[in-house]
Amino acid sequence: MPTATFTGTCPECETDLTVPPIVQGETLSCPECMLTLRVEEVQEGRLSLQMVEVQLRDWGQ
Repeated sequence: MPTATFTGTCPECETDLTVPPIVQGETLSCPECMLTLRVEEVQEGRLSLQMVEVQLRDWGQ
């Protein structure tokens, strides 16, 4: 029995991604450039991905 997968492309490095079913708003990491990506839209098994801005902590140094 085949497993359903969704596909998308990293907006930064353009790596093709294949992931198990995921819903809008969830995040994942690109295995190539390690950026955190958020699912903006899911349409017919195709993901629209957006880079998430990661805030680094300022430890006051």
